[in-house]
Amino acid sequence: MVDLDLEKFFDRVNHDRLLARVARKVDDSRVLGLIRKYLESGVMVDGVVVETTEGTPQGGPLSPLLSNIYLDDLDKELERRGHRFCRYADDCNIYVRSRRAGERVMASVRGFLTGRLKLKVNEAKSALERPWKRQFLGFSFLAGSEVRIRLAPKSLERVKGKLRKMTQRSRSQEMKERIKVINGYVGGWMGYFALAETPSVLAELDSWLRHRLRACLWKQWKRVRTRYRELRALRLPERVVGFMANTRKGPWRIAASPPLQQGLNNAYWEAQGLVSLQKRYHAIRNTWRTAGCGPARPVV
Repeated sequence: MVDLDLEKFFDRVNHDRLLARVARKVDDSRVLGLIRKYLESGVMVDGVVVETTEGTPQGGPLSPLLSNIYLDDLDKELERRGHRFCRYADDCNIYVRSRRAGERVMASVRGFLTGRLKLKVNEAKSALERPWKRQFLGFSFLAGSEVRIRLAPKSLERVKGKLRKMTQRSRSQEMKERIKVINGYVGGWMGYFALAETPSVLAELDSWLRHRLRACLWKQWKRVRTRYRELRALRLPERVVGFMANTRKGPWRIAASPPLQQGLNNAYWEAQGLVSLQKRYHAIRNTWRTAGCGPARPVV
């Protein structure tokens, strides 16, 4: 895989060249003038407005669309050459059959970007590597004869980092409110990452999330008499209730104990309103299948 990254693309795009490409499809001069004002609106640096003579506002809602318009010539060139590729904004992956072919493609595409589009390839971030060793837009591939999309390791660490903040034991929050916030976040996250074909990873993430929620709940049961009351409500044996209510183990360790896992099982969390990532994943995939609009199988 030829993994191309453009150096400071959003900072260095030439406004005149960009608007010339937009003008190929847009005839309305008012729209073109509005886009130019957007590009030249300036940025705030230490409280001072600085003029922008090149580039697009990074993070702006219009910037990805404008970058796709500017790089449409690259897409057409790759299609003309018969390459299999995937590109979004300044990231582009081109799939080839051998390392030697990749070296040729890397050199020729670099020349096209430099000569035709006046852009520079970021050599530090670009590479020629096996597809499963790189990531693209949060995804990667599984090694093997059958091509399968997986979550990139960084994407998994990022979602865990977000969920850690939502399930901090030091954060005073009712469990229903905590679950509501988690459901809102993972709903949008799963809507994007449902393209991945590794539901087992989501099952592990579900288990890890329930572990953290059990630890939060145990932290809330500070007093021994509170633990007695709550553990009895879970219908655990009295001998187990007495042992656990008086334990000196920390929340994370006790949350992994079989009795607490049995009492605060999957059904319990479903009753509390927690939506399983794995179930949400299968629901989204089934909706795609029913509508006949599921993601196309990648061909490498």
